[in-house]
Amino acid sequence: MAERPGEGGGTDEAATPPPPRPLDAIDQDILRMLQADGRASIRSVAERVHVSRANAYARINRLVEDGVIRGFGARVDHERAGHGTSAYITLKIVQNSWRTVRAELRKLPGASHIALVGGDFDVLLLVHTPDNRALRELVLSRLQAIPEVLSTRTLLVFETEDLEPQG
Repeated sequence: MAERPGEGGGTDEAATPPPPRPLDAIDQDILRMLQADGRASIRSVAERVHVSRANAYARINRLVEDGVIRGFGARVDHERAGHGTSAYITLKIVQNSWRTVRAELRKLPGASHIALVGGDFDVLLLVHTPDNRALRELVLSRLQAIPEVLSTRTLLVFETEDLEPQG
């Protein structure tokens, strides 16, 4: 899918954040620690990176304000949560329809990751569904009904592993 000027894969121009401030070693340590345990207390973060609690609090707030930390959440075992079928779905889409397609994909039940990519296809979508029947319904009835979607290919996930941050 070729792109026109201004039709990039990033965020909309109006929502572009200011350029990020450089991160030092302490910021990097805080990020690794929060990636491993998003529920870590300010006190434990401060102790692990050897700064005051006020400094740790200010650094975490700056990382959030700068958009480096986009949020805090739980890592879910999708199978145990009732979504035992996962698949990566590749999509070829109409040229310059990324924003429209992205808006439709966000509405899909079980969609957990959407990426505009370069290569043999345009979009990579990760979905989690209760079973193969629900996956089939999602692909055939929902995805292929989006007018800008030209074709799909479904890659069933057999096993996954979340990698812990290196540190």
